[in-house]
Amino acid sequence: MKKSILRGLLLGGALLCSLPGFALSEAGTQSLRHLQNRWAEINYQLPEAQREAAFERLAGEAEAALKSEPNSAELLTWRGIVLSTWAGAKGGLGALDLAKQARASLEQALATDPKALDGSAYTSLGSLYYQVPGWPIGFGDDERAEALLKQALGLNPKGIDPNYFYGDFLFRQKRYPEALEALQRALAAPPRPGREVADAGRHKEIETLLGKVRAELK
Repeated sequence: MKKSILRGLLLGGALLCSLPGFALSEAGTQSLRHLQNRWAEINYQLPEAQREAAFERLAGEAEAALKSEPNSAELLTWRGIVLSTWAGAKGGLGALDLAKQARASLEQALATDPKALDGSAYTSLGSLYYQVPGWPIGFGDDERAEALLKQALGLNPKGIDPNYFYGDFLFRQKRYPEALEALQRALAAPPRPGREVADAGRHKEIETLLGKVRAELK
């Protein structure tokens, strides 16, 4: 498997959710904030060659945070996000193993609290299903992906991440008019206080993808 197969796994999204209003302890909330902010720094500000090692370290920090609060849907979601983006930076067969670990963490988050972080585990898991290769190499499944992404949008219809990833999915499916609508909604999403780096990076991704969609619609 070429390294590029899983390079597109940029979750967090991937998924750059707002902090929860309850459930986590103060220490857990601080850990979540750190994971979110450090993820954005690595994904959008570090040189590509440094990302794999940085995501590996961040995955260790996510694991450590979960030891104190193992049933936190928020931390389980972010462990999944970090593992999946580490997979994208790593590539190859090792990336597929990380993607499977990410899937397990996200599924556990959904079993614990599917509404945590506005349903971001649905978005992350849906993203995995359309970006990972299908059988016999991996577990990719476009139908499952779309169902999960629609569940995410049901919980967070104006969110930047569910609309971006649904737009990306639709673009890959060559459903260009629908992709355009989803990406325009993503671009119009309200800014998230304290998530300036994440928002700026995601907006660049949206604009790039919008350019590709508009080129197809000409």
